[in-house]
Amino acid sequence: MKLKKIIIAIDGHSSCGKSTLAKELGDALGYAYISTGDMYRAVTLYFIENGVDLNDSEVVGKALKKIAIHFESGDKGNRIFLNGKDVQDEIGKMPVAESVSRVAAISEVRRAMVQQQREIGKEKGIVLDGRDIGTVVFPDAELKIFLTADAIERTRRRFEELKAKGLALSFDEVKANLLERDRIDSTRQDSPLKKADDAVVIDNTHLNHREQLEKTLELVRAKWSESRI
Repeated sequence: MKLKKIIIAIDGHSSCGKSTLAKELGDALGYAYISTGDMYRAVTLYFIENGVDLNDSEVVGKALKKIAIHFESGDKGNRIFLNGKDVQDEIGKMPVAESVSRVAAISEVRRAMVQQQREIGKEKGIVLDGRDIGTVVFPDAELKIFLTADAIERTRRRFEELKAKGLALSFDEVKANLLERDRIDSTRQDSPLKKADDAVVIDNTHLNHREQLEKTLELVRAKWSESRI
């Protein structure tokens, strides 16, 4: 079947594997992949490094004008650059994880990132993952997926990920951080995390990477077969 260009929006809770699925799906389809979560993490890193007061909207607005974000693909995969510097490894550390939900809840930040995301997706043939892709950024996306998993399983995955990076945190600390991020993401006033009415829910608590990818590819093929695309 000839490849068709559509927008695929993958939303869901923290540590449910959105980025992994989006990357694998992009590779399988030959689509561009954009991690909107990484964009918010990069902004958070900039705010931390520059002591930006999150409660001062004027300061936040000025800081956002100094931020340039882009992605590059290479031998190390898809990497995010903040003002020309590769920060892919830095944004995965705990200081960013502890603050990113607060930063992402700021209206000025969300508006700036949504504008960039919409610009990136104009040509279609793209996979984006985040919290509000199917509800706010691309409400007309041809395929919307809401990815979820049991909270304990999500905590286990995040705990193993951090341990592999040499970060010594207890399971309970990781769980508390994850649940707090869920709370902030789901209750924020601007673009809260929620399932789009027309999104397909995939619970991957008991699915491996191959199984969830194949399930998603089936959904893509079904969309491609629709005459309106």
